[in-house]
Amino acid sequence: MSSRIYFDHAATTPLDKRVRQAMDQYLNGSFGNPSSMHYAGREAHAGVDEARADVAALVGAHPGEIIFTGSGTEAANLALRGVLERSPTGAHLVVSAFEHPAVMETAKFLESRGVDVTYLPVGGDGVVSPESLAAVLRSNTHLVSIMSANNVIGTIQPVHELAEVAHRHGALFHTDAVQAAGKVPLDVSRTPIDLLSLSAHKIHGPKGVGALYVRSGLDLQAIVFGGGQERGLRSATENVPGIVGFGRAAHIARSEMGVETARVVRLREKLFEGISATIPNAYFIGDRYRRLPGHLCLGFAGQEGEAVKLLLKLDEMGIAVSSGSACSANHAGEPSYALTAMGLDPIRARGSLRVTLGRGNTETEVERFLEVLPTTVKSLQTVASHRGFAVRA
Repeated sequence: MSSRIYFDHAATTPLDKRVRQAMDQYLNGSFGNPSSMHYAGREAHAGVDEARADVAALVGAHPGEIIFTGSGTEAANLALRGVLERSPTGAHLVVSAFEHPAVMETAKFLESRGVDVTYLPVGGDGVVSPESLAAVLRSNTHLVSIMSANNVIGTIQPVHELAEVAHRHGALFHTDAVQAAGKVPLDVSRTPIDLLSLSAHKIHGPKGVGALYVRSGLDLQAIVFGGGQERGLRSATENVPGIVGFGRAAHIARSEMGVETARVVRLREKLFEGISATIPNAYFIGDRYRRLPGHLCLGFAGQEGEAVKLLLKLDEMGIAVSSGSACSANHAGEPSYALTAMGLDPIRARGSLRVTLGRGNTETEVERFLEVLPTTVKSLQTVASHRGFAVRA
């Protein structure tokens, strides 16, 4: 078997060697508790401070506005619950209908506790329009949460415009930037974002560490209680090696974003053109260009029911792709709610293929994928007659 190919960077990314080197000092030497006053504690505290500055710089924030968490999911929970659990019963929350489960499940939990939740429709191109948001806002809307880029479809949202609409109606604005950070520019000093959640393992950092940007002056309710670390919003002894790795990954992503984005877009376009030319029944989901640099979501008309078989065949050849969000793998047999939110029927919503490129992928790998994919798709049984829908160019 030829060397393996990893095209599932939206699920997680390999740890960058430079990140691992930065972490080594805090795994093998500087092991102190950052809250301790002696030399070992000071060394650990200095590592956390440097990482906080690097993560802040990635999104244009001040270091004091970054709260480290155990994951992007925890950061999203802190954002939504931190605002709404301080709000009066019956406060209104707006989320898009294709948010990541970190936001969607938190919204459902808050709804069970008396929060009034609106699940905002998504356009057929996978983009949330500012006009649709304005139409559902109320005088008691306390928070709007719309992701910067969708994890399944890859479409980038008009966050600046959405945040402005929310603010004009007196609501706070949170964005789940887990997929977008490090891949497209984000600047909270120029965009009226109040809360922004991040995750290290999506930008070649370690798993088990995330962060929440909290705009200065915003008062949140803590959801984890204890010794008062992270400004009292996330009590627990800090995961120092993980945080240091996150900081290094953020620094690398910020410094290399321009060059890396252009490179990955070229690879994505080569995939798009190759698939379009060789697989007649292929269709692409979401806006053609308004998407993450390395992200393609597609289906094969009439063969959507064979999606799992396609994944397994590619896996046998050492090629890792996805049928959607890794966080929804426990519901793999069900239609993707992110796709049904866009108007896809259940058959197509169950049969998408997600191909996501990242750092380390090469043109040779793309060419190898384009060699095997047409034959593999052709070998699948035709099980439905549905055709794909046209996406906006």
